[in-house]
Amino acid sequence: MSTIALQTLPGGSDAAKRLAARLGLACSEIAVHRFPDGELRVAVAPATDTTILYASLDQPNDKLITLLFAAEALRRNGAKRLVLVAPYLCYMRQDAAFHPGEAISQRAMGSLLATTVDRIVTVDAHLHRTPDIRSVFPGIEAENLSAMPAIANALATGGIDPATVVIGPDMESEPWVRDIASRLRLQHTVARKTRHGDRSVAISFADPGLLAGRPALLVDDIVSSGTTLMAAAKALTAMGATAVDAVITHALFPPAMTVAFASAGIRSIRSTDSVPHPTNAISLAESLAAALRSELTTTLPPETTP
Repeated sequence: MSTIALQTLPGGSDAAKRLAARLGLACSEIAVHRFPDGELRVAVAPATDTTILYASLDQPNDKLITLLFAAEALRRNGAKRLVLVAPYLCYMRQDAAFHPGEAISQRAMGSLLATTVDRIVTVDAHLHRTPDIRSVFPGIEAENLSAMPAIANALATGGIDPATVVIGPDMESEPWVRDIASRLRLQHTVARKTRHGDRSVAISFADPGLLAGRPALLVDDIVSSGTTLMAAAKALTAMGATAVDAVITHALFPPAMTVAFASAGIRSIRSTDSVPHPTNAISLAESLAAALRSELTTTLPPETTP
């Protein structure tokens, strides 16, 4: 009979334990020691036939080395199948070389992880010009889940004003905004964004009258600098929105920025637990568990002897 367990990189153990509990699996934390010169020593728990590796890959560089070393140890100690659960998947933004000499990080990361694990499960990966995540990871299984069912369920459970308009801060957010609005039976619209620099954007709406006297809910996948979110909140307030709240999948911004968000007119900001953050309010455990339940019944091929 095949064995299966979950192991997590340090830093994401709370979300990993919630996922393990949903799946009825043991959860162990991978031990990482940093030497004075910055090198890492990694030690894993005993390997199982299938090992689910939980690693949210924000602040990714040390985590990628840790993941690589953990995979080596697990394979050498008998793991036949490694499944990477990376609720936030790093280095997906750059899918082309926009200037001479630039590395295409998505391609490099895809090649690295495809030779390290057998399956990848992530959430709302930043794949704006890549229609299918499987093309990023040649030769292995890969799924890009949506956080919108979990977000919509949390919003419905907490109660939401039926007059709320769901807002996307740019055209790239339209699929998420449409999905959330449909699930909650709310109106939605998407802003036009003009970027003048990394920290300078202009936001406009085709129907400014839509927001007058109504609450607004901003929905986005990733917030790192927060520039777009704050510009959108200011525009919505100027249009007469009675309140502006925000909900996001991946909170990559420094926690201290919540003060700036409040100053820009954002009443509340909630994120999923894809990345550990003080704004975490929505668990992805149910969505991830649904995708991973097939692993509980996977029959691994028998080992062959030469």
